Amino acid sequence: MTALTKLLSQQLKDNPSRRIIKDIEMKRWFTGEDLSEDVHVLQNLFKKTNLRKGDQILVCLPNSAVFPVINQAAWNLGIIVHPISPSTPIAELQSDWNERHYAAILITDEIEKQWRVGNFNHQSLSLLTFENLKVMINQQRELGETIEVEEDDLGLILNTSGTTGKPKRVGLTHKMLLNAAKYDAESNLMTRDDVTLVTMPMFHINAQVMITLSSRVANSRMVVAPKFSASRFWQQVYENEVTWVSVVPTIISLLLLNEQSLKSYSELQNKINLRYVRSSSFALPEEQLRKFQNQFDTLVIEGYGMTEATSQCTINPFDAPKIGSAGKPYGTEVQIIDSKGQFTSVANTVGEIVIKGNHVITEYLDPNPDSFRNGWFLTGDLGYFDRDGYLFVKGRKKEIISHGGEKVAPAAVENVLHDLDFVAQLAVIGMPDDLYGEEVTVVVVSKTPGHNEAEQRQTILEFSRQHLAKYEAPTRVEFLEQFPRNSTGKVLRPQLQKLLEG
Repeated sequence: MTALTKLLSQQLKDNPSRRIIKDIEMKRWFTGEDLSEDVHVLQNLFKKTNLRKGDQILVCLPNSAVFPVINQAAWNLGIIVHPISPSTPIAELQSDWNERHYAAILITDEIEKQWRVGNFNHQSLSLLTFENLKVMINQQRELGETIEVEEDDLGLILNTSGTTGKPKRVGLTHKMLLNAAKYDAESNLMTRDDVTLVTMPMFHINAQVMITLSSRVANSRMVVAPKFSASRFWQQVYENEVTWVSVVPTIISLLLLNEQSLKSYSELQNKINLRYVRSSSFALPEEQLRKFQNQFDTLVIEGYGMTEATSQCTINPFDAPKIGSAGKPYGTEVQIIDSKGQFTSVANTVGEIVIKGNHVITEYLDPNPDSFRNGWFLTGDLGYFDRDGYLFVKGRKKEIISHGGEKVAPAAVENVLHDLDFVAQLAVIGMPDDLYGEEVTVVVVSKTPGHNEAEQRQTILEFSRQHLAKYEAPTRVEFLEQFPRNSTGKVLRPQLQKLLEG
């Protein structure tokens, strides 16, 4: 056993009758004894069907309480878990299997009925945490040896949630997973008394480590929702005595805009004991952060992390958060490389953010040497440290707009324009321009879609000229009903550009 699997097993053993995980869809809490039983049943199936250390299993399931069970059963045997979106098209799933030849695939009954590829041994399991789990064992694979599981063995494979190109595959070891979860639990001041609500997708690093694994390390409890619902959010927080939630800025926006959310909170606010909301994935506009804290009387703590770091790298101190920043490094070395390619410690110098630590990868599963330099991971994000050591993230290197020789950071422009009261959502991108190379373009989802667009366009242009440098001020404004986004809410800028070009 590894330190990770020992800790997980001990937690269930120490809490036989304590309610640890709730599945909202099933309307049921599961005790340590319940979870141990499911781990035992699934682990026995893996053994019976000759799954061994190093085998990879693909998990394509909706959010549910079964995810921690699958992980623990697999990790006990050295099996590597690769969760992906349950909305993945069947053709893409089958193509992925053809390329990777997973040892097993865990899916729903609906997906199994559509499966037409490969020679599989079909198994059905009725677990407490998942009533009809389909496990398809690959009959054509080579059997490995039964070897003791070690700290540096892979436990998880996750696809990056990038906004451009094909996602990269990130392999995370038992040691990295445990280190990251401990840092998350410590820095977020998690205790046995905490209850978290899982609304993030369970195939993403946020839900896998930032929420679920850190909760198990802290011996706290969790409530798993099938997906985020703005109209049900505050009722779920109240009913389950939730004390903290990890979200992305898109969720913050939806809770502020949704009428049912606002109504529900006004009815329940005196019964809610939410300590804080942790926001990550991309920068939250300052105006929205302040509005959320005032509207819902709770602290918003921002951090910075990524799949390649097994979750977070920086977090704002609870006793001294700085609005607009991603906080200070925690358990991670974080540096800035300037425009000349040199490490710099000069405050307020914008450059590429690079990271290193015992929870940070040193290579991708597929070759990508350009992402590493002398042990440092090059994040591709731009940012700077202020004089107090707080990190400010300014956006992606690839997203920087080149306008007439000047470099424009979309995040800086977005932060200013979010102050306009008619803006529901906003993104700034570069569009091809014959004269300046790229035109600074604002794309808006209005609070009053289809109305007053000409007036709102003029307001944005005039406001920009007053509050931004001349080269930063947008010269084009477009309106859409919604943005193309990835699973964590990040705007897919290449798709957005194609929409405008079309």
